[in-house]
Amino acid sequence: MQKLKAAFGGISGRERALAYAQIVLGCLIGGAAYPLFLTPNLIAPGGLTGVSTILHHFFGLPVGVTSLVMNVPLFLVGYRSVGPRFAFRSLVATVLFSAAIDLLCLQPMTADPLLASLFGGILLGIGLGLILRGGATTGGTDMVARMLHRRFPSITVGMVLFGLDFIVVVAAGLSLGSGEALYALISIAVSSKVIDMVMVGFTANKACFIMSPKWESITDRLLNDLNRGVTQLRARGGYTRQERPVILCVVSRSELPRVKQLVREEDEGAFMFITEAFEALGEGFSRLDQED
Repeated sequence: MQKLKAAFGGISGRERALAYAQIVLGCLIGGAAYPLFLTPNLIAPGGLTGVSTILHHFFGLPVGVTSLVMNVPLFLVGYRSVGPRFAFRSLVATVLFSAAIDLLCLQPMTADPLLASLFGGILLGIGLGLILRGGATTGGTDMVARMLHRRFPSITVGMVLFGLDFIVVVAAGLSLGSGEALYALISIAVSSKVIDMVMVGFTANKACFIMSPKWESITDRLLNDLNRGVTQLRARGGYTRQERPVILCVVSRSELPRVKQLVREEDEGAFMFITEAFEALGEGFSRLDQED
């Protein structure tokens, strides 16, 4: 009973529904990448589904069921390394993702392996990105990677997952051909980029750092004209040795020209640098939802 409470409690019904909606949608989109593009063109995009694709080519085994069978023991080994909520959601995602691969009766859209690797990677990336946004993953390999990282901190989760993908690509090259392995690398690269875009969004916010002796007036205008929060960081000039606040203000991309104009109006000699803030959470931006 305590484990069930841990798996389902702690968040509102709306948040839970949104999370599972993203997981289901992600499984459908990501699963569709296999019959539409990847499996017909023998593209094994890493992970256990990549291994399943290779086995499908030689033995005709269904990709989804084979992937699920291989994932179950990994879940049993690695679920203790993550929270019960993440483990349960990941189990649901793995079952749905595997079912979608086999049960979606879709005709291949292209026999061109390059197009298949590109568009298959895009669909797979969108699907996996949505699943990750829902607080889950589709493979026990992620749990095992986390478990190994806890036991051996010098080995990062990314290193383990990269190593597994590399092994799958090498296996694809040896068993299916070098061309198929190269297309698999393209698919992995594309899906990884798309996952990042889905996770952080397409419109990154901007973090503006402003240094000026007129920091008070600039702060007032950022607060009143833009209605954006401002943080003043303590800093000291390396040459003058004088202490002067550094203004930090995070704004949307569309607000950036207004910030530049505002600073220029107050102090043309101000020093300002701008960096990407890939995700801004809290007041004035996206809601800071509870994370596992």
